[in-house]
Amino acid sequence: MLWRIARDSKVLDLNSSYSYLLWCRDFAATSAVARDERGEAVGFITGYLRPDSPRTLLVWQVAVDEAYRGRGLAAAMLDALAARTAGEHGVDTVETTVAPGNTASERLFTAFAERHGALLEREVLFDTPDFPDGPHDPEVLHRIGPFAL
Repeated sequence: MLWRIARDSKVLDLNSSYSYLLWCRDFAATSAVARDERGEAVGFITGYLRPDSPRTLLVWQVAVDEAYRGRGLAAAMLDALAARTAGEHGVDTVETTVAPGNTASERLFTAFAERHGALLEREVLFDTPDFPDGPHDPEVLHRIGPFAL
């Protein structure tokens, strides 16, 4: 279950289990799930097309089960999702937010930009005071594109 993978990551902001179920129903075309040989989910990327920029895929969360980390699974899912959404929706830009200190996500998206010869721009999208529910690190927007797959 995606919720369990997100919870066990100890890095992601955990959404309700219900939200992951809705995400799989409503945003399946812009998300990806990796499964093991038994068909169990071992990684996922949730994303959506930005309503005001439909050629931009916003990547909401990326997580890989601990037992499957270090195998390039997140990069493979991101490449496949970008290629699929480029073909189906004309996506040429990927956006995501990364909290400072999340080196795994920094590496993932920096390497994605390098593999696809795309510009990577960073800027603070939401700063600490923007979060009403307590202390929260800033969320830095990473904009990658345009790219051609």
